[in-house]
Amino acid sequence: MRFCAFILAFAAIGGCQRETDEKLVELSGRIFVFNYRVATASYLVTLRKTGRIPEGSIAEAVFENPHGGDALAIREKIFAIDDRITLESQHLHCVMKDHAYAVTIRILDGSGKLLQQIDTSITSDLDQTVLPSKPLVIGPGYAPNPEVFKADGTADLRNADDCSK
Repeated sequence: MRFCAFILAFAAIGGCQRETDEKLVELSGRIFVFNYRVATASYLVTLRKTGRIPEGSIAEAVFENPHGGDALAIREKIFAIDDRITLESQHLHCVMKDHAYAVTIRILDGSGKLLQQIDTSITSDLDQTVLPSKPLVIGPGYAPNPEVFKADGTADLRNADDCSK
């Protein structure tokens, strides 16, 4: 009888150890999104849930700012129904081709306690100079932007961002 109790206690301790080492999410995708139509670039990271995440948890991502200066941070609530977590940054300026930009992702419970952290990087295969400075279209009907497509038939598709550091 004591042997059975010992085995059960040992299994319970082992079970607790595995639970703390379990990863709650894994990185399933990381890219730069260049939207030529609206002249924007952003980071996009996707995570796949691999464990049970407590109700009320949040995902926090801190992205290196390609233009320099303070890092860009976002926070997203994690919903139990979702199998994937999508984290997209605000619009970026001065993304350079073949440069690795640092990203830190943290999963926090409702009280702010760190549950998991992922440190990674994202490298673009394009330079942001491929984007125009102004959106090509405006409004819900995607009307041509008159600041880009002039009445005389010319188009201003240049990128006017100052990315000199």
